[in-house]
Amino acid sequence: MQTLRERLLQQKRQIVQRLKQNDHFGLIRASVHDSVGELSNYDNHPADSGTELYEREKDIALNEHTKRELHDIERALQAMEDGTYGICEVCGKPIPFERLEAIPTTTFCKEHSPDQVVSQQRPIEESVLSPPFGEFVVHKEAETFDAEDSWQKVARFGTSETPSDVQEDTVHYDRMYIDAGEQIGYVEPFETFAATDLYGTGITIYPNIVHEQYEQVLDDEQLMSPLGDLPAYEKDPYTS
Repeated sequence: MQTLRERLLQQKRQIVQRLKQNDHFGLIRASVHDSVGELSNYDNHPADSGTELYEREKDIALNEHTKRELHDIERALQAMEDGTYGICEVCGKPIPFERLEAIPTTTFCKEHSPDQVVSQQRPIEESVLSPPFGEFVVHKEAETFDAEDSWQKVARFGTSETPSDVQEDTVHYDRMYIDAGEQIGYVEPFETFAATDLYGTGITIYPNIVHEQYEQVLDDEQLMSPLGDLPAYEKDPYTS
């Protein structure tokens, strides 16, 4: 018992000293801006802001874990004072010495050890952050502006990627991101150059780069439709 008490007291001194030296992992400061010396995030790269937020979240988790460890130590020391140390708080059965030696802070037997609890504490900065255009709305039958679209919207202003970092063929340096060729505002390529009137009639073709690429693909495949091959009476006149 005396050996375990000394171990607990030593752990307590170390934890108290650690929290004092690092100001509770820097959380005494009111905002992450104070810890990084920034007045605003508006001029920061999104990756830098993300790194700072991650570090803040990590500090919260470490601080919470350390405070819980300190609480368990004090609880075990109090149990020693009360003469209940080594007895499970739930079932009242003796806790094996091997378990106390491995985890001197425990006051529960193995069978009644509290389940791990996932922390719900979040950085205060998240309370003022929101996705672009408010909350993301997801519809099963409609294509909406989602998180991926948000990244592509920002990536158009430039990233640190180079042509060797992107698997797809790229033409411009402002398209150095995944799925840079994804269509915006439409689904099928022909929607960028084909149009009809309000009644769906009077199809008009507006030549552009996408139209040329579309026709080139069909020519290479000797098809009249990207949906697949066509009957001979439609395909033969075209290919001939």
